[in-house]
Amino acid sequence: MTEQIAANGLTFDAEVVGDRDAPLVLMLHGFPQTGYSWRHQLQPLAAGGYLAVAPNQRGYSRGAQPLDEASYATRLLVEDALELARVLGHERFHVVGHDWGGQLSWLLAAYHPERIRSLTVLSRPHPAAFAAAFRSDPQQAIRSKHHKAFQNAETVGLLLENGAARLRRSLVDQGVPAADIDAYLSVLADPVTLEAAVNWYRAAASGESGLAAADVPAVTVPTLYIWGDADASVGETAARGTADFVTGRYRLEVLPGVGHFVTDEAGDKVTELLLDFLSAQ
Repeated sequence: MTEQIAANGLTFDAEVVGDRDAPLVLMLHGFPQTGYSWRHQLQPLAAGGYLAVAPNQRGYSRGAQPLDEASYATRLLVEDALELARVLGHERFHVVGHDWGGQLSWLLAAYHPERIRSLTVLSRPHPAAFAAAFRSDPQQAIRSKHHKAFQNAETVGLLLENGAARLRRSLVDQGVPAADIDAYLSVLADPVTLEAAVNWYRAAASGESGLAAADVPAVTVPTLYIWGDADASVGETAARGTADFVTGRYRLEVLPGVGHFVTDEAGDKVTELLLDFLSAQ
C-alpha cells in the first residue's frame, strides 16, 4: 500500500508491504523510473518474510521536491535512504538498487556497512569500476553520453516535447512495455519532477555530490550484482570490473538478452534471484 513517510525534512511516497517487524528490504529506483519499478518484487518479498519498501526518491515525490540543484547532492540522497530505514524502525537493512538507486546502494554499503545487511544492485556497476571503465573502454563514454547531455538547461524541455517522445523512446528502445512507460511518465512527465530528477546528474557533475566515484572503497557486505548483457548504458568492462571492488561474498548474475531496465524486462527472474540471495544471508 502507498504511504507517506517523513524523513530528512521531506515527505516520501512509498509502497510498503509486509510485517513492520520483519527484516527491511529497501528498494531504490533509478532514472527515468519510480518505485513502481519494484512492483514485481514487493508482494513476493513480503510473502517471504520481509518488509518491502519502495519509495519514490527525492525529487520524485511531491513532498520531496526542493528546487535548488544543490539539494540533490549524492550525499543527501544517501542520507535519505538511511533516514527512511531509521524512521521505519530498522537500524540495519537489506538494500536493493537499480541505476541511480544502484549508485546510492553501492555508496550505502561502502560508507555505512554497519547499517547494511546485504547489497543487491541491478545494472549500475561499482562506482570505482564505472570510473575505471570510462578510462579503459571508449565505448562506455558513448553509452553514458546522456550524463553530459543532462547538464544542458534545455534538457527537460527537449525530453518532454511532443508528448515526452524522447523520454518514451529511451524506455521503448530498452524493452520497457508501453503500459509500464505510461506508469513512469504519470510521474515524470511533470516538468518540476523531471527537472528534479535530472538535477541528480547535475549535482553529481558539478561537484555537489560530496563523493568522488573513483575513490569509493571496496564493499565488504554480501553482494549480488545483476547485469543484462544487452544493457545500452553499462558495458561489459564496467560490469565485469565490479568484482574487483567487492571483498565480501560476491555473486554476479548475467541475464542474456536483457537490457538496462532489468525489473521491467525480467521481473520474475529478478525476484527469484533476490529471494534466493536474501535467504542465504
